[in-house]
Amino acid sequence: MTGRPLICAAASATLLLSPALVTAAAADDTGDPSARRLAREARDHLLHTQSLHMAWTDRTAAAKKGEPASMDLSLDRDGNCVGTVRMGAHGGSITIVKHGDEVWLKGDSTYWKTELPGSEGTAAAELLKDRYIHGSTHDRALKEWEDVCDLDAFQRKLTPDSQHRKPLTRGDRTTVEGIPVIPLTGEESGRRVTLYVTADSPHVLVEGTSKGDGTDLTMTFSDYGEPVPSATPSTKESVDVSQLSPLTKVWFQKRLVVTG
Repeated sequence: MTGRPLICAAASATLLLSPALVTAAAADDTGDPSARRLAREARDHLLHTQSLHMAWTDRTAAAKKGEPASMDLSLDRDGNCVGTVRMGAHGGSITIVKHGDEVWLKGDSTYWKTELPGSEGTAAAELLKDRYIHGSTHDRALKEWEDVCDLDAFQRKLTPDSQHRKPLTRGDRTTVEGIPVIPLTGEESGRRVTLYVTADSPHVLVEGTSKGDGTDLTMTFSDYGEPVPSATPSTKESVDVSQLSPLTKVWFQKRLVVTG
């Protein structure tokens, strides 16, 4: 489960920013930038930023148990990150803090009771309440977070695809969360895709949506170049992964079956 949010988010961003959606007419009569130029500049900023805050919501997963429904993550190209993954069908949430090779994970009570049903989940929730599991990416059970928290790995997934190019339509200026933006809309694989790019220079992506054909995704992007918070949980707030009880280790064994 835990590695899937970034995979889904990268796939979504690839769809939203694919060069297949960056072919458009030249600048219009007002002299404003064309849809192609706006999308290209937004994509370039996303590919080259050293850090970023990214939120991802899959509304189709909200009713699906075991599926990540949303993610809120600040991450950088050095592999540091802070954020939360929320599970669908009221499956709780898990908080991630990663600094260098060290990883801290904290699931809420609902998360543990969903992941480990029955007495195992209750015992894990009681053992770990308000505490993080702490280890390093050298631990097999935590290694998957190495890519989840690596902006560089995310950026590498945004590979160009020059086939089946389709045009974007430049809309009228509007706002997203109070930010003046220009919407760029197009169609991709039966889904309507909209990119909201800042109206003023530098033109960066603020939000992207993909809807239709069983898809309802929203991604937001902010804090380009801002450092990831460096604070890490204290020893008192943590339980070392090597000291976990056999009950909680069942969770890691499940994760290894899924991701190994």
